Amino acid sequence: MEPHSLCSSLEILAQHNNTITELIISSYHCFAVLLVACLATLYFACRRKAPIYLIDFTCYCPPSSYRLPLAMFEENQLFDNMDPEAVAFQCKIMEKSGFSEQTSISPSLAQIPKIKALSFALEEAETIMCSVITDLFEKNNINPKAIDILITNSSVFCPTPSLSAMVVNKFRMRSNIMSFNLSGMGCSAGIISMSLAKDLLRVNRNSLALIVSTETLSLNWYTGKVPSMLLSNCLFRMGGAAILMSSRVQDKHKAKYKLQHIVRTITAQDDQSHGCVYQEVDPENKEGISISKNIVNVSGDALKKI
Repeated sequence: MEPHSLCSSLEILAQHNNTITELIISSYHCFAVLLVACLATLYFACRRKAPIYLIDFTCYCPPSSYRLPLAMFEENQLFDNMDPEAVAFQCKIMEKSGFSEQTSISPSLAQIPKIKALSFALEEAETIMCSVITDLFEKNNINPKAIDILITNSSVFCPTPSLSAMVVNKFRMRSNIMSFNLSGMGCSAGIISMSLAKDLLRVNRNSLALIVSTETLSLNWYTGKVPSMLLSNCLFRMGGAAILMSSRVQDKHKAKYKLQHIVRTITAQDDQSHGCVYQEVDPENKEGISISKNIVNVSGDALKKI
């Protein structure tokens, strides 16, 4: 082969090598760009907050035999040897409270004399909670084993095993369910439960959360004379609710509501706020919940901090 032809062949080969190298580099470059784009999309998709839906809820509807009209309430209190002035005070508050004649109370408290026992409190809690949960599951065709998160709350009744454990046992829920029981949280316990469910649903996507809220009266009915402690007898009746929340995409179209905001303000660092609703004993050593007159001002101040 002539030297000129050899040089030409080498030049052509070198050009082909350069072209192949450029193609390889270009392919790697495109792959790297595509990989970075996919990772970025995945990153932002994961960072995006999962929408939280309220699928449905049910409220407890007690039988008519549990009904406590005002006249029966007054009669029961008097026959139970309660102080007449305390009875008159409660009737006055109830007349202005807006309570209807259809409100209900635990059968143990309608007896004369009233029976305050742990067994009756457990029966009341189980009756209310199991009733609303069963109604909610049947209404929405939900298998109890499909529940990923369970939150129960009852402010002044905190038995062992917990109310959440009772629900898991009654409905034979999964062994890996995230179960929580809140107590001592007062009237804000329902909203606090929703806030906890929201955080758990966003961390554990494509999950279902069940919230069950109730307050038992059987152990917490006050029979003394202190007006601030008698108020709880006038404000609370037998009731409860179950709420089904979800972070599953497929529940978007059947949900009743979509959660937008939850704002929580803690004022317990202030002594007046801390003591406005307080469980204590009166001078006669009778236990009850004292509701201070300051509760209106405390609530107003809390709203101003939002």
